[in-house]
Amino acid sequence: MRILDRSVYVGPSLYARFPVIRLDLDLGELEAWPTGRLGGAFVDALAAALPGLAEHGCSYREPGGFFRRMREGDGTWLGHVLEHVALELQNIAGEEVTFGKTRSAGAPGQYTVVYEYVQRDEGIAAGELALRLLCSLLPQQLRPADSVPEGWSWPEARDQFIRFAQRRALGPSTASLVRAAEKRDIPWLRLNDQSLVQLGHGKYQQRIQATVTGRTPHISVELASDKEETNKILAGLGLPVPRQELVQSENQAVRAAHRIGYPVVTKPYNGNHGRGISIRLTTDAEVAHGFHVAREHSRSVIVETFLEGDDHRLLVVNGELVAATRRTPGHVVGDGEHDIVGLIEIVNRDPRRGVGHEKVLTRLELDAQAMKMLERVELKPESVPPRGQVVYLRSTANLSTGGTATDVTDIIHPDNREMAERAVRAIGLDVGGVDFLSKNIAESYRTIGGGICEVNAAPGFRMHVAPSEGTARDAAGPVIDMLFPAGTPARVPIAAVTGTNGKTTTARMLAHITKMAGFTPGLTTTDGVYIDGQRTVAGDMTGPVSARMVLADPQIDMAVLETARGGLLRAGMGVNEVNVGAVLNVQADHLGLKGINTLEQLAEVKRIVVEVATDCAVLNADDPLVLKMSGYTEAKNICYVTMNPQHTLVREHIRAGGRACALEAGVNGQMITLYDKSGHIPLLWTHLIPATLEGRAIHNVQNAMFAAAMAFSLGIKLDAIRQGLRTFDSTFFQAPGRMNIFSEHPFKVLFDYGHNAHAVSALADLAGRLDVAGRRIVVLAGPGDRRDEDLVAIAQAVAGRFDHYICRRDDSLRDRGPEEVPRIQAAALRAAGVPEESISIIPDEQDAINAALNMGRSGDLLLVFADALVRSWKQITKFRPAGAPPPAAAAAPPPAFLGDGTAQVPAGGGEPPAPAFSLEGLIRDERGVRYAPEAAD
Repeated sequence: MRILDRSVYVGPSLYARFPVIRLDLDLGELEAWPTGRLGGAFVDALAAALPGLAEHGCSYREPGGFFRRMREGDGTWLGHVLEHVALELQNIAGEEVTFGKTRSAGAPGQYTVVYEYVQRDEGIAAGELALRLLCSLLPQQLRPADSVPEGWSWPEARDQFIRFAQRRALGPSTASLVRAAEKRDIPWLRLNDQSLVQLGHGKYQQRIQATVTGRTPHISVELASDKEETNKILAGLGLPVPRQELVQSENQAVRAAHRIGYPVVTKPYNGNHGRGISIRLTTDAEVAHGFHVAREHSRSVIVETFLEGDDHRLLVVNGELVAATRRTPGHVVGDGEHDIVGLIEIVNRDPRRGVGHEKVLTRLELDAQAMKMLERVELKPESVPPRGQVVYLRSTANLSTGGTATDVTDIIHPDNREMAERAVRAIGLDVGGVDFLSKNIAESYRTIGGGICEVNAAPGFRMHVAPSEGTARDAAGPVIDMLFPAGTPARVPIAAVTGTNGKTTTARMLAHITKMAGFTPGLTTTDGVYIDGQRTVAGDMTGPVSARMVLADPQIDMAVLETARGGLLRAGMGVNEVNVGAVLNVQADHLGLKGINTLEQLAEVKRIVVEVATDCAVLNADDPLVLKMSGYTEAKNICYVTMNPQHTLVREHIRAGGRACALEAGVNGQMITLYDKSGHIPLLWTHLIPATLEGRAIHNVQNAMFAAAMAFSLGIKLDAIRQGLRTFDSTFFQAPGRMNIFSEHPFKVLFDYGHNAHAVSALADLAGRLDVAGRRIVVLAGPGDRRDEDLVAIAQAVAGRFDHYICRRDDSLRDRGPEEVPRIQAAALRAAGVPEESISIIPDEQDAINAALNMGRSGDLLLVFADALVRSWKQITKFRPAGAPPPAAAAAPPPAFLGDGTAQVPAGGGEPPAPAFSLEGLIRDERGVRYAPEAAD
């Protein structure tokens, strides 16, 4: 039994609308050993290792259902068992995950195992540990070789996994803030492996790190860390604080204790979490020892008056007390029968106690600090305390060291409440925790005394949201309400577009429209990430990583996400929902890759974009596979796009008050028309859109219709949509590799990135509609990872439409021979009736383009399908026909910047502007390819 492959989906995918991991599992000979055949001993051993599996309902949907499934008849196969074990391992580490499914992958013994996860590394480790645990429980003769290392211990591996998971999981305080944000429909992004989290998107974002917010003043955090200065400030305001002195040596500590008066406390100058604190010190020797304990955590040590009373944490948010908790140090209570070790074991059986922060309480440990506490009361681990005797194992009451918490919010005296609020305001914190010692929190400190030990920045919420006793308090909610007051936006509008062809141009059009409307768009495309029209990262950025880049940018207030098949199959979508999702078309491309072999399967992948749309799903009504997607979206509106004004379904949809975008004929040409709520809205003549070449480029007419429909569904005003379409052209600098035309040679060059039959056919149709006095020449290719039939289809799409055909290959062979692709396509052209003399095979892209340019004569049209876009465009613009005069010496005028920030270079003059790069010009794109300025294509 082994894992063949693994995919981690960060968002909506084919399997779920939330993060899941997919394992390709090979059972090998264990395919013949379902749980029924393995016998009850295997099931019993698994139940003993993971008792929580008894709560798994499986298909019976009731506790015990999973074990019932394992025992009945033949039982179930180990792939299904691994799914449940991976989930339960995450459960015992503190995560709430329940979703999983296992299906046969077709080949005997091979399964697809899918299970939910919260944290990526933890989820991966859960799958690996699940496999190892199952192997360890198998009979020796069935156990795969090297599957269980010698000396491997399940309890030890389990605890290591829990600690591993907790090191990577959000802490209890951060997690409570994230949950509070989710309840308020505020999106969030984790920005590092610790507790730095972005709440909200784009320019509306706020950041937190644990309970420090982006609004917490740095000077206040520094002041709270300076216990001596905090003490002075609070004392100056008349607030109750103990007398204290700052010391740097053991002798100074002892002298300070004498001046202050015993008993005293020693603690680090800038410590936290109760580390290094020693309390109720009554002798010089104890003070000296306490000094060295504190010195392990800080160069300077504070000696202060020991105050009698219970330890309380008073939480203040935005100037108001929201929770109060009494904390009790970790301890055991004698029963007259068990020794200290036994009492600790009894306490740790409490299901609320776990390792670290996995549970609301932490296990007690008999460590060096506990031994010191026992020595103070003259006890040993083997001592048996009498019934009722409380034996403390810690001097401080932190939950992380085994302490308990009791909520006292409802009984705190108003004077004590006011005191805590004044103290936090005095330090300047928006979120602060006051450590207050009092014999009775229900009585005023003015009457019975008490004092403030510390004011904490980044106070923990665990004790408030999950107290050991009393009412749980919503400590996180007031923080989120402070950061996002009622009516404050947290989300930016998000539009996602997918399809086999046209998605890059449509996404660029839409981003340009939103910029014309006054937004600051973030755009992801196949050639990079753009913020407000400026490329910030180069490469194929159409997956979840780039989506997060855009949404994390503090400038943007609109996101336009080109979403490609590859990213969806590899890692899912980068967002859980979009406002507007569009599917342009589903055509044969990339078939035979990543398990997608049919158009129907490809449609299911692309359908994800509209399945997560909330406001509007924009669908191509002229594509049957896209049209069927209307039954899978829960968006409030469906907007159909059709170039057929007689479309029966769209007509009925419009009559019912639905939304649509149709192409209608008029006396002045063809009009893009919007329909909504029975309203008829003529938008723009197609010949007024530069990217359509006066309406001749039918595919760009359709792209413009989708951009208009998406913009309208985003609530953008009609005039802004019109202005955006009228100012968006198909120059290389605004839409590189998308129907770019160069006219400064005696012949014209039509330049495109088309790499499948549908796209190639659309450009061939356009070439046929253009007025050409001379010949039509095409430079043809196809990606090496496509099926032979796809390469043949590309050749068939141009056969008979041109006077000469040059067949080439891409730079990346993708496991093909050096001339394999061009020879396949040349053979397809011959089979389609193209004469041999009209076909040239020139494998290298640069050589092929150069041959076409040299072949060109006045009045000719060259259609060049390119792969290395920047290099090939430069090759075309710098080409000089034989005998042509050198370029003019006059300096070219500086580039004029378009509305979306991209540069428009005058035809024939100058080079394209240098692309923008981050990370010193080098970054790994989402397909793992490295890009640099010299190879931006």
